[in-house]
Amino acid sequence: MTTQQKVTFPSGEATLTGNLFLPDTETPAPGIVVAGTWTSVKELMADRYAERLADRGYAALSFDFTGFGESGGEPRDVEDPTSKVRDIHHAVTFLATHSSIDAARLGALGICAAAMYMADNAAHDPRIGSLALVAPWLHDAAICEAAYGGADAVAQKIKIARDARARFAETGKIDYVPVVSTTDARAAMPYDIDFYLNPARGGIPAWPNRFAVMAWEAWLTYDSIALAPRITQPTLLVHSEDAAIPDGARRFHAGLAGPKDILWTEGTQFDFYDQDPQVTLAADTVAAHFGRTLR
Repeated sequence: MTTQQKVTFPSGEATLTGNLFLPDTETPAPGIVVAGTWTSVKELMADRYAERLADRGYAALSFDFTGFGESGGEPRDVEDPTSKVRDIHHAVTFLATHSSIDAARLGALGICAAAMYMADNAAHDPRIGSLALVAPWLHDAAICEAAYGGADAVAQKIKIARDARARFAETGKIDYVPVVSTTDARAAMPYDIDFYLNPARGGIPAWPNRFAVMAWEAWLTYDSIALAPRITQPTLLVHSEDAAIPDGARRFHAGLAGPKDILWTEGTQFDFYDQDPQVTLAADTVAAHFGRTLR
């Protein structure tokens, strides 16, 4: 049977908290680091995928990033790509030194925005032997302009981010808006998204539904498409034309330097977070990918 352990490990000055899911095996298992959408805590979808991987024979770690959920670190709930990539690197270090894990067989799974951060770490971390991305949000400047209303709208978000960061530097106070809202136009996603608003899905107490305005600049200027030519590890993408920015997935996949595969299936972006058949299909496909490539 799969077992779950609460674990902690250092990342810079912060102590991160995670859930380590272990398969029922007497020998060290391949280790997979798992992370989910922007602003998320591990309970939203990373735990779900980590447990599914453990059921399929992998030791899988889901965790809260610095400043999120149960992990330490300040400021809180600030989407910072650089910080998140650093946290992933330290999560891999934790896996590599755990007695139940085979340090020679380490992989990474990113869902939605974590696809960018897992890809970034893989581009610089030779310990990662295989990469899998589910419903990946992969953007560059052109995709951000298309997703956020054009160049002027992006420039305005960057301006308000700089203003908010200046206020934070002066006062120590963070300007927050909702991540998702049907009534607040300032929300990062001003839409009726059931996954985030439904308490039976992602609208859980552990997730505070707040977005730090000062995070817009780092998010909108992050170029994940440019990472692809630096990734030589075998890489799998699982995506749908009805999910988020399929053009980003196509362009990223085309640029990959190593062995690559992409499965196009059906479903919305949010189906891949907690709905079947999407989650089971993705977990099965990812596990098979790791089985072929982590040898």
